[in-house]
Amino acid sequence: MTTAPAETEKRRLSGRLGPVGIVFMVVAAAAPLTVIGGNMPLAMGLGNGAGAPVGFVIAALVLLVFSVGFVTMTPHVPAAGAFFSYVTVGLGERMGKGIAVVALIAYTAIQIGIYGYIGWAISDTVAHYHGPVIAWPVYSFIVLVIVAVLGYRHIELSAKVLGVALALEIGIVVVLDAVMVAKPGPAGVTFTSFAPATFTQGTLGIAILFALTGFIGFEATAVFRDEARDPEQTIPRATYAAVIIIGAFYAITVWAFVVAVGPDQVATVAQKTLAGEGNMLLDTTGDMLGIVGRDIVNVLLLSSLFACVLSFHNVIARYQFVLAGKGLLPARLATVHDDHESPSFSSLVQTATAAIIVALLAILGIDPLVGVFGSMAGVATVGMVLLMLTTSVAVLVFFLRNRELGTDHLWTTRIAPALAVLGLLGSLWLVLSNFTLVTGGSATLSTVLAAIPFLGLVVGFVAWRPSRALSAN
Repeated sequence: MTTAPAETEKRRLSGRLGPVGIVFMVVAAAAPLTVIGGNMPLAMGLGNGAGAPVGFVIAALVLLVFSVGFVTMTPHVPAAGAFFSYVTVGLGERMGKGIAVVALIAYTAIQIGIYGYIGWAISDTVAHYHGPVIAWPVYSFIVLVIVAVLGYRHIELSAKVLGVALALEIGIVVVLDAVMVAKPGPAGVTFTSFAPATFTQGTLGIAILFALTGFIGFEATAVFRDEARDPEQTIPRATYAAVIIIGAFYAITVWAFVVAVGPDQVATVAQKTLAGEGNMLLDTTGDMLGIVGRDIVNVLLLSSLFACVLSFHNVIARYQFVLAGKGLLPARLATVHDDHESPSFSSLVQTATAAIIVALLAILGIDPLVGVFGSMAGVATVGMVLLMLTTSVAVLVFFLRNRELGTDHLWTTRIAPALAVLGLLGSLWLVLSNFTLVTGGSATLSTVLAAIPFLGLVVGFVAWRPSRALSAN
């Protein structure tokens, strides 16, 4: 049973999520094992080889600087909704609505991409163990149904499921990292990755690009504001913790692979993975942990993808819920389930939307990796960088307009947001100038895909109409 739309104005989502629970959601969305299996070979093979760990460190630093202004503005943004709410407060309703459209496009795109990836991965795994050959959409829809059930219920159930999956995922990688360092390759335990002569070889920008895509979803801490135990403390702690944990996890693990394979060989091994002549993650795991360890990592890669798609389902459902409560989407989407205290109808609509898009892609015969995952990840990456850039501008403008709020905190209200704007402008240039590497498609297709988030911003901006609900919040 759900509350009537008219009652929604008096109700909000509720919960007692602490920093740990929210961090589970956010780190799960980042899908760390998936990033190590996919983004790492790309950063090494197409980027700067053994210097790839530095790309992940730089990406983490950019996002940490972004987070400074983001969390400083949090007490002045009482509504959930992450980027939409921050941009609305800082730059006005018109730009806020444009960003809301960009956010929905970006989150939906990455979720659809993961559905394609997990469908392919399950099908490939079953075939590897001599099971029946079943088309990827079948597995994608099975996962979609499970996600629908969990997403419909209270958020704490999803948090528990994600917590277990994430603990296993990170646990096996920590073990793998330790073994790789204990059993180094021909160069021994080396820190040459962090030497300027190493990380400036090749293209450091490409390594940063693929590192950035591995952080998609970290800002979702603010989306769970209404379900947090103490938002003003929980959200900042969860945001900083998420960026630091994700960044450290990536950088240390990528460095451990350099140690295990050897700095002189790692780029070649990564390029063979990209050419389909091996699997850097699974092959190295097999060498270090044996067949059993390889099988465990393969299974946990699937759980990583599942945790990722469940996390994004919850984020999108709550984004729709917030936008509906502010009059930007149909009011029915802002209903709250009486028993589960979840955005149940929004969750159902999100499930239906994903099902329709996945079905359409399947009917068109789109390849699940290059066509579905590659293209959708590309759209999401452009959207995410655009969202963070606009949010940083909003933070800077807000504190410049309200000078009395930041006179004693120039670093958090002026300097950090300005540096974030510069860093994110550079990141956006890196993404757009190397976009064909992200999508794996032609220049024409890549241009069309890259334009989608910008078109969404324009549509939302132009279609804006004054909203009493927005003004009231």
